[in-house]
Amino acid sequence: MSFNSFGHVFRITTWGESHGPALGVVIDGCPPGILLHASEIQSALDKRKPGTSKFVTQRKEPDAVKILSGVFEDDATDGPRTTGAPISLEIENVDQRSKDYADIRDKYRPGHADFTYDAKYGFRDYRGGGRSSARETAARVAAGVVAEKALALVHPGVAIRACLTQIGPHKIDRTRFDWAEIDNNPFWCPDPVAAKLWEEKLEAARKAGSSLGAIVEVVASGVPAGLGAPVYGKLDAELASAMMSINAAKGVEIGAGMGAAALTGEENADEIRIKNGRPHFLSNHAGGILGGISSGQDIVVRFSVKPTSSISTPRKTITRAGTETEITTKGRHDPCVGIRGVPVGAAMMALVLADHALLHRAQCG
Repeated sequence: MSFNSFGHVFRITTWGESHGPALGVVIDGCPPGILLHASEIQSALDKRKPGTSKFVTQRKEPDAVKILSGVFEDDATDGPRTTGAPISLEIENVDQRSKDYADIRDKYRPGHADFTYDAKYGFRDYRGGGRSSARETAARVAAGVVAEKALALVHPGVAIRACLTQIGPHKIDRTRFDWAEIDNNPFWCPDPVAAKLWEEKLEAARKAGSSLGAIVEVVASGVPAGLGAPVYGKLDAELASAMMSINAAKGVEIGAGMGAAALTGEENADEIRIKNGRPHFLSNHAGGILGGISSGQDIVVRFSVKPTSSISTPRKTITRAGTETEITTKGRHDPCVGIRGVPVGAAMMALVLADHALLHRAQCG
């Protein structure tokens, strides 16, 4: 199967399937000498793993990570440090219930990749989608921790945060936006009032056997000006590609995004002054990227996540043989897959920025 790798200098290759024995990632291009404990990776994986609340799938996966290669520790070091060799990370699958999918082995689930996967390869793993399952994103989150460490080596002031700003049609109130709130609710929501409403709406959807979509916002602050390239290596293009590669993502915007179309030239232009001897932008409609290159402002990316396609409500479909039928998807599924997409979005931001930080250092010093 093609295209399992992502990145240029800092490059990852993920492997494994939803119902296989394990999944993981090989990270190549990580600089040597970075302190890397498995517990740091585990902390990030715990934010994405299933079973953390009633609003995510109840599959019980500890997502325990093992570092198989690429680090070394002895009495002369203060912990395991990267060697510059490929880093291999493994996460075992321990709670597969493949029998839940027996009834749909010959049916295509509407909204899933079942039909297109079969059309491309002439073969598919019907147990949770196999390689096309969102379970693969656990490997990305693990790699994202290493990426953040590599990024900090080059640019120590960068901070990456992510949250949900919308579930279904229900948006946050930006006047109540508080990053400190995202750890106080199961939705990574920066608006405590919206979080209460989402709890009510999502519980109703879950009980009805339905699902809701969401919007994830990822912000990187402290990014220096100059990362990216003016033509084919545009930072915003690669961020858009990264976010669109996340399962169930259907749209990406940078800064004002689609809303920029409704602005005038005067409104959209981010005016510049000098403050404390440095360039200071009076607004950030560009989302921290101009001409494919970072401006030094916060990089702001949002992506929409469609409602989970695995629902218990009967839907019309066809079989592999072309017979019209109905399907009800059993098993354990997220009523809003966007919730667990939050740490995945943050990881993809880290992967892109680490890659471009190392690319910039290689070309410009």
